[in-house]
Amino acid sequence: MSLPPMTISQLPCVDRPGTDRVKPCLLIPIYEHGSTIRSVVESLASAGLPLLIVNDGSGSATRAALDRIAKDFGWVEVRHHAVNQGKGAALVTGYRAADERGFTHVVQLDADAQHDAADVRRFVAAAEANPDALVLGQPIFGDDAPRSRLYARKLSVGLVWLATLSLEVRDPLCGFRCVPLAPVLSLLDRVSMGRHMEFEPELVVRLVWLGVPVVNVTTRVRYHPLGVSHFDAVRDYMRLAWLYTRLTLGMLTRAAGLLRRRAARRARA
Repeated sequence: MSLPPMTISQLPCVDRPGTDRVKPCLLIPIYEHGSTIRSVVESLASAGLPLLIVNDGSGSATRAALDRIAKDFGWVEVRHHAVNQGKGAALVTGYRAADERGFTHVVQLDADAQHDAADVRRFVAAAEANPDALVLGQPIFGDDAPRSRLYARKLSVGLVWLATLSLEVRDPLCGFRCVPLAPVLSLLDRVSMGRHMEFEPELVVRLVWLGVPVVNVTTRVRYHPLGVSHFDAVRDYMRLAWLYTRLTLGMLTRAAGLLRRRAARRARA
């Protein structure tokens, strides 16, 4: 079904705290998910938000699927990387493109149909209530989730708790999140970060170090039968191991400030 183009000015106004500070769009990084991306886009139509898709150097089949989507859905814009650069690099391209268009936040999802598009509104509502916060998906997995990935995920959560001296991040890896662009782009202008799967947890930790509050939103995650995972068990686990080593060392120089901030939050509560 073809829908007319939408802009922020055409979206319905809702009288909720923070709505004057939150102008969101959707963002999907994609690499070789041509079999699932159209169904993901169709599922997002009811959210009523413009969508940016960043194609990270996919081949001809996925590119053709994206060309058809851009033609059929006027509220979708596709940007292309000439070669594969990594998920983190695709997200950065998307963040900067969204900022250029006047958006303040992006609700990002993966292209493999793992995420529940109906929850977009819950992420936006959380951002409207907390405009300065990083809204993270806290995944609820079904029986289709590989056990090895779940155990590794728990380890990542523990290492992020160590790196932040806080329990506020419930999952640093979930690709479903609402990102406030101002602190993220300021950080990216000053700090060089990983360009692959390690980008998302590093961004979370560095934003917590800066004092950006975190809101966790539970969301169901499924492993789609047509989904394709590009997670490399050797290469990406090595990248994550090196990342968590660096973040733990970085925590040591920030420990006093992190502990003071945690004490202040407890006092306010």
